[in-house]
Amino acid sequence: MLQREWTPGWRVPVRAMLSLHRRGRADPAYRVATDGSVWRAVHTPDGPGTLAVAGRADGSVFARAWGPGAGWLVENVPAMLGAHDDPAALTPLDRAVARLAERVPDLRIGRTDRVWEALVAAVFEQKVVGDEAYRAWRYLLTRYGDRAPGPVPADMRVPPPRPRWREITESDWHRSGLEPVRARTVRAAATVDVERKADRLTALRGIGPWTAAHTRIRAVGDPDAVPVGDYHTPSVVGLALIGERVDDDGMLELLEPYAGQRYRVIRLCELGAGMPARRGPRMPVRDYRSF
Repeated sequence: MLQREWTPGWRVPVRAMLSLHRRGRADPAYRVATDGSVWRAVHTPDGPGTLAVAGRADGSVFARAWGPGAGWLVENVPAMLGAHDDPAALTPLDRAVARLAERVPDLRIGRTDRVWEALVAAVFEQKVVGDEAYRAWRYLLTRYGDRAPGPVPADMRVPPPRPRWREITESDWHRSGLEPVRARTVRAAATVDVERKADRLTALRGIGPWTAAHTRIRAVGDPDAVPVGDYHTPSVVGLALIGERVDDDGMLELLEPYAGQRYRVIRLCELGAGMPARRGPRMPVRDYRSF
């Protein structure tokens, strides 16, 4: 085990920041322990590793890590928690954003520097309800991921490295319940080393602006990434900023004055105003395993 204590110059909401990387309540790569610490299994450039992060009452952060990737993980804890981000880059231009910034002071955007991990999870979530994507993620990690190192539950898994995604059989893609077009997108993307190409993801077949934005948000901490085409985000932004729901065009118009910091405003809306009440029937969870 390696460990690290880090004292930032601001109070870090560890669980809120790392929750962006959780893929459903039963994500094999993510746990919240009884003591409140967050545990993540990650395939790092040095191999698989498990990271446990906890915030302390004095404002410091305590991290522990296990496995071949332990050193890389503890070294990158500050980046994951927003040390390289600059919240002062956002200047509120209206009362709504100023009010949200007061509710969520020192909002920072973290980065994992693991583009493939963020990309493949975002592909799973393309145009589907979360439960459908999370079911497939859970099945394939359980079957193809390495057991997470360290004192973790037996069912905790490290997401497979990029080459291994090409080894997944057609029958296992089918058993996961993943739609065939998304399986093909993952397989095709797995032929490319995307870690240094986060700004060119839409050049890959099946990767559009929505998928690229969600990947950049998590992997590189892009403060301007806007997930156009998202089911909920326009309503979140519209209700938070002007008190009414808007579509993608309306959201982009509201965010235009904040070019360069648009995702930061989106995140302020999510954390400072919350999700809007649901309207209409829920989208159905499809199951391609029965086809």
